Amino acid sequence: MLKDNLDDTIAAISTPIGQGGIGIIRLSGKKALAVADKIFMAKDGKRASSYKTYTVHYGWIAEKAKIIDEVLLTVMRAPRSYTKEDIVEISCHSGIVVLREILDLVLGSGARLAEPGEFTKRAFLNGRIDLSRAEAVMDIINAKTNLALESGIRQLKGQLSCELNRIKKELLEAIALLEVNIDFPEEGIESVRAKKIERSINSVSNKIDGLLKSAKHGKILREGLSAVILGRANVGKSSLLNALLKEERAIVSPIAGTTRDAIEEIIDIQGIPLKIADTAGIIEPKDLIEKEALKRTRNYLNKANLVLLVLDASKKLGPNDRLLFKKVSGKAVIVVLNKSDLKVNIEQEEIAKHFPHLVQVSSLKGRGLRELEEKIIQLCWEGRLEASDEIILTNSRHIRLLTQAKEALDRAWNSLEEGLSLEFIAEDLRVCRNWMARITGEEIEDDILDKIFSQFCVGK
Repeated sequence: MLKDNLDDTIAAISTPIGQGGIGIIRLSGKKALAVADKIFMAKDGKRASSYKTYTVHYGWIAEKAKIIDEVLLTVMRAPRSYTKEDIVEISCHSGIVVLREILDLVLGSGARLAEPGEFTKRAFLNGRIDLSRAEAVMDIINAKTNLALESGIRQLKGQLSCELNRIKKELLEAIALLEVNIDFPEEGIESVRAKKIERSINSVSNKIDGLLKSAKHGKILREGLSAVILGRANVGKSSLLNALLKEERAIVSPIAGTTRDAIEEIIDIQGIPLKIADTAGIIEPKDLIEKEALKRTRNYLNKANLVLLVLDASKKLGPNDRLLFKKVSGKAVIVVLNKSDLKVNIEQEEIAKHFPHLVQVSSLKGRGLRELEEKIIQLCWEGRLEASDEIILTNSRHIRLLTQAKEALDRAWNSLEEGLSLEFIAEDLRVCRNWMARITGEEIEDDILDKIFSQFCVGK
């Protein structure tokens, strides 16, 4: 990313390129209004720089006498804007030609093209949001389900920041007590004071553990669960995928081996993004295509967090079914007894000895799908999903830094128990606090900062 220069006025297209109802070009910086004065012809004849904040105005974007587009111009003055700078947004007709013409005109009038994430980076550098809240913007943009969106919104509102600030305050109080004794060693550490330090370390440790415990759920919300539908040919794997998707995505045929290649889709299972692959049936390959299909099926199986093992409930278990039991051993498995609208002949008790999670479904009739979803949640989320204000760590950077903070805290506790010098304990507590300060951006290297914001789109 370019070297930070907050004196520059930046501009970018902030809406996706392509046909649509509206396109938006955003400007931010000291010259945003001056640039608007040069290119905006208002219906009321006024200059953009004369407009009050939070106002919208009708007019045209023009280059000299040439009208480029009919637009609405929105003014948001510093400091009450997204970046805490003057912001101008030009809402024009969507289309690559008109958007680029207006952007070129803006850049030729005193602005420069924004770097990826530079608007949000300025919001951070100007103190409007901390780094964890800035990263929450990307979580919201990338959210695949309502649950992921809710988690991102909570983080954007500062839920994680507030909790970290409370923890850091508790650490500072413990450090202050230690430093009193370091400065006045002749007095020795009082038992009351020592107990207070112990309580503080225990309290902080429990709070960090609670945050880290949520990381598994956070990873699922951010990345989704990887699931594979596995089974012999013609047991109804593709029918199951279509039933879960509620659309005819996979080809269904009574002819064994219809599915030659894996079909991947993302399904919202009660707020959990499930990346699911319908694979070729496990059959003895007859040609190179079937050999490749079988190879890909095995690759999906190896990578999957969850296996939906589909069996034909109307038939007895066969040798190939039992072979599949061995292939999925050690995986999280839900056995889906498909075709349960027919007479159920499969040996459920034998299956239950290998896999405790069984669900009867009829992909054809749409039966048992809700029960299957509940079973997926139970197995992968460790219980039912409920509305909650719980902080869920979704960011791998946050998880890594909190893990390092916990390690420093554990060292401090061990030093306290072993009666080591108070300087060691105080230093580890400071290290613990510094790791957490990196999450909110109080302590952060420029290269890390650039890496974070480089993942954003240009107009955000």
